[in-house]
Amino acid sequence: MKYLFKYLIACVIILAGLSLSAQRTQNNNEKLALQYFEQKEFDKANVYFESLFDQNPEIWYPHYYKSLFAVKDYSKAEKITKKQIKANKFNSYLYVNLGRVYKAQGDEKKEKEAYQKAIKELVPVQAYVQLMATSFLEYDLFDYAIETYNKVKSNDYPYYYEKADVYKRKNDLKAMINEYLDALEFRETEIVNVQTNLQNSLGYDDDEGGIKNPLLKQELQKRIQKNPEKTVLSEFLIFIQKQQKDFEGAFVQSRALDKRFNEGGHRVFDLATICVSNKQWETAKRCYEYIIDKGPDNLYYDAASVDILHVEYLAVTQKPQPTQEELLALESKLNKAKDKYTSSSLKAEIIKSLAMLEAYYMNRPGTAIILLEDLLKEVGIDPVAKADYKIMLADIYLVKGEIWDASLLYSQVEKDFKYEAIGQEAKFKNAKLSFYAGDFKWAKAQADVLKGATTKLIANDALDLSLIITDAIGVDTNDIPLKLFSSAELMILQHRYTDAIARMDSINQLFSTNTLGDDIYYKKATIYQSLGKYPEAESMYKNILEFYPTELYGDDAQFKLAELYEKNIGDKEKAKATYQEVLTKYPGSIYVVEARKRYRELRGDNLSN
Repeated sequence: MKYLFKYLIACVIILAGLSLSAQRTQNNNEKLALQYFEQKEFDKANVYFESLFDQNPEIWYPHYYKSLFAVKDYSKAEKITKKQIKANKFNSYLYVNLGRVYKAQGDEKKEKEAYQKAIKELVPVQAYVQLMATSFLEYDLFDYAIETYNKVKSNDYPYYYEKADVYKRKNDLKAMINEYLDALEFRETEIVNVQTNLQNSLGYDDDEGGIKNPLLKQELQKRIQKNPEKTVLSEFLIFIQKQQKDFEGAFVQSRALDKRFNEGGHRVFDLATICVSNKQWETAKRCYEYIIDKGPDNLYYDAASVDILHVEYLAVTQKPQPTQEELLALESKLNKAKDKYTSSSLKAEIIKSLAMLEAYYMNRPGTAIILLEDLLKEVGIDPVAKADYKIMLADIYLVKGEIWDASLLYSQVEKDFKYEAIGQEAKFKNAKLSFYAGDFKWAKAQADVLKGATTKLIANDALDLSLIITDAIGVDTNDIPLKLFSSAELMILQHRYTDAIARMDSINQLFSTNTLGDDIYYKKATIYQSLGKYPEAESMYKNILEFYPTELYGDDAQFKLAELYEKNIGDKEKAKATYQEVLTKYPGSIYVVEARKRYRELRGDNLSN
């Protein structure tokens, strides 16, 4: 019995050893097969794949088929494919491989029969449908892939997105667009997915690309004419028009929907806000006028009545040189509205526009001061809004030359909102006021504190102010050039542009070795731009980039020049190139993010992702 036990143990060990040896041989064969396959030594690979396929056909069929096909052993490739199809009814996608064999053999009839058999034998389950379509697409058999999806589409899953992708690969944009629109009509909640997919699929938004592709608009308009009751189609058209900045067209569509469904004007009111942010004053006015025409009982009537005046204020004051007639007409409208909304929360918006008009354009800072002082006496004003009014009032005191009254108001806001953005804004304005007054030591001390402001804009403005003072005075105790420059800046604030330019020009005449060259060019550029003298502004920015590219205003000049080309001169290509130079020449600039965004917009990229 003892010897029998030892014998059995020995047999087990021997069998285990043989099994381990066989496993090692198997693993070695697999490694060699894959190694030869990757090295494209297919004849050598097939020696190993044949036995591996016999042992485990499900795993090794794909490699063996490709390897046989590579050495043009079509007979064996056909044989193993048929074997796999027979082994499992769910393997009908392999008819595509069979058809490819027949194609290689030049038998078009059998090739076509194989593809049709693939679709005929397809089990209508989503996973198998996708596998079949992928098999066709692997060999660019687009029409068969579409036929696959069409055969099994159902109300639960119609394969619109998959078919759209096939048409995209086929470069049939019209069919692709219509698949996405079918998805939109099928389920209106798909609108965001459809918008995103179309933006991605149609490429860059150049003159005829992306959402601006005329085919998209044409196909959409056809559907709207055919199914005017489908609100989602009109919604999508409005979206496209907004993307194209066709705000007039968006207004027409929005108005039509508002009338058809008696929406009360909310859609048109929202569009007006978008128009304002895009400086589309005329279309914004049309939106507000439409709402006002609905009468005082409309929910948006009062807001539209006030907002349209704000639009008119912006439209007039953002002109390079508004006429006196335009200013007087606007003043009259604002005064009438002020008298009408005496007890309304809308009154504040009217007074703010009127005060700005009086102070900066009508040369009546005293009238503006009275308006804002009366507003501050109102009961129940939100503290932050009150602080905002105080800053406006202080700015106007500064325009009038009453520096200490301005400083007092700035200091009040700074004290009340010490750790908030509006308080830091007031602190910076106080520092700038000291700069205007020639107290450079105090101005620099305050600016240095504000370098760590939570608001990036204030922090950067504070840094700029500190550097201007440091660069202009440095080790030289002569601060007269900087005093002339700071007084010129105050003149700019007061809209005394001719005086400001003359004052800055006098600096170079009196002090030829001053260090304010780039500062003077930059301030003159902003003056010329505000006056609509765009060639002169362009020249000033270029001077900075030529003579002071690494100084304080180098990146500012680069970005502002690009903006000038884009928004004022209307040269898209120059704007695009100049924005790109912000990225390459000034990679650490605060303008990099915005410059990249503007560059991509001009190039036509989809920025919604």
